[in-house]
Amino acid sequence: MARMDEVAAGIYRISAFEPEFGITVNQFLIDDERPALIHTGLFQMYEDVRGAISEVLDPKRLSFVVCPHFEADECGGMGRFVEEAPEAVLACGEVGAAINISGWDYSDPVRGFRDGETLDLGEHKLRFMETPHVHHWDSMMVFEETTGSFFPADLFAQPGEQPAVVRENLGKEACMMAREVGIFAAEWPVIKTAQRIEELAPAWIHPMHSGSLPQESTHYYFDALRDEPFAFDGRIFGRTLPGFPAPPAEVEVGE
Repeated sequence: MARMDEVAAGIYRISAFEPEFGITVNQFLIDDERPALIHTGLFQMYEDVRGAISEVLDPKRLSFVVCPHFEADECGGMGRFVEEAPEAVLACGEVGAAINISGWDYSDPVRGFRDGETLDLGEHKLRFMETPHVHHWDSMMVFEETTGSFFPADLFAQPGEQPAVVRENLGKEACMMAREVGIFAAEWPVIKTAQRIEELAPAWIHPMHSGSLPQESTHYYFDALRDEPFAFDGRIFGRTLPGFPAPPAEVEVGE
């Protein structure tokens, strides 16, 4: 069952824990004149996510379904959400629209955004940031200017079933999980993107996996990306691929 929490003014975190992967999967609903849903969750999660949205507004009112990149947990329910809402448009990066939607089994409205373009929802305003090769080469992130909320998709993900707001330092754990899972191919695109986000000084960071980070806690995660290894080292979901050396054993603090 999905859990609903208001994590900023008019912004709701819809969260469900996936024990198979040991993480939460979050969607974010922005309640406004032109409501937006950021991430849709997996195809199988559609009814739960739709039910949570219904606690705030009629899902048929959605104006935008935002997919920062094309992966099942980001956009598994996109077709059904857009089809149900007569005014809804799928919003994604221009690269994603070109390389995915143009050849996908999807025929509803779509709009691709470039870096710096904005979308006015009423009281809230989304600004898009292209972040290629931060997990996927079509990757895009979103900054909501009114509340200072930043939506980084898979960046800053933390393991475990985290609460709606996380204030503790889980930066090292976040980097360890990213490295073991193998989601970031290289450090440079991630570090450059993290620098851009840090310069924005967002009031909130709302990762897709884990709890939302208030501004006073975000420095833990920027510091961890600078100090801890996190890029691909030959492992996918903890399994070392043939041809790659086994990763060094983790050394416990105090050894």
